[in-house]
This record gives sequence, C-alpha cells and structure tokens, in this order.
Amino acid sequence: MISSRKESNVKKAVNLLTAEGLNVSGTVCHVGKGDDRKRLFEETKSKFGGIDILVSNAAANPTVGSLLNCSEEAWDKIFDINVKSTFLLIKECHPFLLNSQSPSIIIVGSITGFQPINLLSAYSISKTALLGLCKTAAEDLACDGIRVNCIAPGIIKTKFSKPLYETESAHEIAVSKIPMGRLGMPEEIASLATFLASDDASYITGENIVAAGGMQSRL
Repeated sequence: MISSRKESNVKKAVNLLTAEGLNVSGTVCHVGKGDDRKRLFEETKSKFGGIDILVSNAAANPTVGSLLNCSEEAWDKIFDINVKSTFLLIKECHPFLLNSQSPSIIIVGSITGFQPINLLSAYSISKTALLGLCKTAAEDLACDGIRVNCIAPGIIKTKFSKPLYETESAHEIAVSKIPMGRLGMPEEIASLATFLASDDASYITGENIVAAGGMQSRL
C-alpha cells in the first residue's frame, strides 16, 4: 500500500509499480492526521488481508538555518511530522502487526541524526530522536515478535534533498563530504529497506543502519 499526502504522488507511484507487474494499491494519507492514518491501516487490511510491514518515511523540514533561528511554528511542524507521527504510526499499526507471521517496522531517519548539518539544525535533532525511538520500540515490541529498525540515509538524490545538490557549488560541497564521491540513489535505500523487511534480517532489530557512501556517522 502506497501513501502520500498528495494524490498525484500516490497515482504516480501506483502506476509505476503496477506497470512492473506488482500488486499495488494506494491512498492519500497525511501522517499528521489521525483520520488519515486510520483509513490507511483499514484500507490496507481490507485490500491485502492484513499488515506485515510498516515503513515510516514521511518527513518535513520547512526551515533552513541555524538552531536559534528556527521559529516555534517550524519546530512544532518538524517534530509533529518527523517524530510524533512516526510514534503514532507505530502505536496505531501495532494491533495489525500482531496478526502477522513476520512483522517488521522500518523507520527512515537520516545521517543528520548522527552528524548534524548546520543548515538543518532542527531537522537534525528530530532525526536524532528517531534513533532513540527505534531502540526503545525495538525493545518494547520484541516480545511481540515485531522487529524495529531504522535506516539513516546520507545525501540521496531525491526532491526532498534537492537544495543540497541542485547547484554546481552545492553539489561539489555535498560530494566532497562523501568518500564514495557520489550521491546515493533512492533504489539503494529501497534495497536496504527490502532486506530489513525480509526473513534474511530475521535476527536484526533495534539497529540504526547508515547508508551514506562512507560519510562519518560514528566516532
């Protein structure tokens, strides 16, 4: 089940995956709205018979700048979407996952959760919070057989991260921080998510896995 707050994004993704022969459906869901989350889970159960995997990938970053220049309104939006909504998705999906034979939750964090970027200060803090959410949820849900892991992507070539690479100078600065000398691609993160959701990762939980081309993330 594909979801996005924009119907055009849902249709585009569903059409693309359907063309590849996959059994896919989609629905509009703003993760900050309780009714939307409820509909997402209920429609998924109705169409596919249940839920095995939850991938929390929604994120917001309405401001760029230093920490103390972040407005209260921007701070609240960042934490409502990036942290609170992820917590609520896990909480509200839990009853559905209990009926799965191999349930898995994947949180999409960021390299900034380990190594903050100055211009993404509040966003970086929200992603650090997700590292803790992953650890805590994994411990709490292990008794239910539910695995919880977090992916921390580096600079990936997506619309969301476009300000970090759209100009030649920005691209040079970004690539200079990546030992592999290139930006990551969305499919490289998707492949990691696929692994974490599969039985090949059946003994992995509570991990925050960095996929950032060698960017420094830990001492």
